[in-house]
Amino acid sequence: MPREIQSEEEFLEIVERASEVRVKRLRDSVKLKLRTPSYLYTYVCDPRTAERLLTGMKLPVVDV
Repeated sequence: MPREIQSEEEFLEIVERASEVRVKRLRDSVKLKLRTPSYLYTYVCDPRTAERLLTGMKLPVVDV
């Protein structure tokens, strides 16, 4: 089961351990999925926040 992240700060902490980021763009929101060795974490945010988080990220970004 994936775990849902509630805050942007928590997302930024988990990014350091993740191996890739998958992006699923919905109508009014964006779902960011972080794959770590043990869990899949999801973070739902608005498109503007998602673009800000994805810029400068060193991980491979996969659009789903």
